[in-house]
Amino acid sequence: MSGSSPAARLQRLFEGHRLTPTQRRIAHCMVRRAADAPFLSSVELAELAGVSQPSVTRFAVALGFDGYPALRRHLREVAPADAEQEDAGETYNEYQQAVRAEIENLQHLSDLLADPGPVERAGRLLAGSRPLPVLGLRAASSQARGFGYFAAKVHPDVRVLDEGGSMLLDRIDSARRAGATALMCFALPRHPKECVEALAYAGEQGFTVVTVADSAFAPVAKHSDLLLPAAIGSGLSFDTVCAPMLLGRVLLEAMCDELPDAQARLEEFDVRAVARGLFVE
Repeated sequence: MSGSSPAARLQRLFEGHRLTPTQRRIAHCMVRRAADAPFLSSVELAELAGVSQPSVTRFAVALGFDGYPALRRHLREVAPADAEQEDAGETYNEYQQAVRAEIENLQHLSDLLADPGPVERAGRLLAGSRPLPVLGLRAASSQARGFGYFAAKVHPDVRVLDEGGSMLLDRIDSARRAGATALMCFALPRHPKECVEALAYAGEQGFTVVTVADSAFAPVAKHSDLLLPAAIGSGLSFDTVCAPMLLGRVLLEAMCDELPDAQARLEEFDVRAVARGLFVE
């Protein structure tokens, strides 16, 4: 997408704002109708996006404007009167835009990993914790389960904490009593209050908290001893999390490097898998 195109300008306007699914629907509609967006009334935009008119007003406020008229005025000011149409070779639909945004997130992650120090430190902390609790609630629960699934192949005692409720702190206590020294956390928007509270509690109990979050300024930052940021994509109705997932795999690799019997455990599993016929050849 051309960096000076109407769609690109709209995309930049929306970046950095935490929008609800309804608000993202409005944003997607505006990107698709980028050339017309500065001239649409709130009622027209609401009809095109399939939302209510008050939702359009709340959307404008979420972007930092006093209301929709202020947003529309801003769009008219930044859009050149004789804006040329985007070159066909530089036009991307909303799905392609989401993919390209994730490519940029992965490139940024690659740049951060130029200094392997923080990841290597995290690997040592995770490998040395027996057991190893892995926390991830709501949107981050799948990240925690995926990490826990693979970590259990090389680590002797992994405990996935992917459900909140009154027993969450009990499970943190149980891991601490069993000898855990570090807690791995995946924290993604929208950040559950319960996750922040759990990390605060873990810190009080003496855990060293390693966190993968969408930003170094995420709400969990102040309760994390080592925070590793990985940007998310917000161009679709639901966040895309390729970078946090890949960072989780990088942490697994760093942990394996610190576990002397990791390779032997993996080879043992492969032998058992063949004997049991676990996978289709």
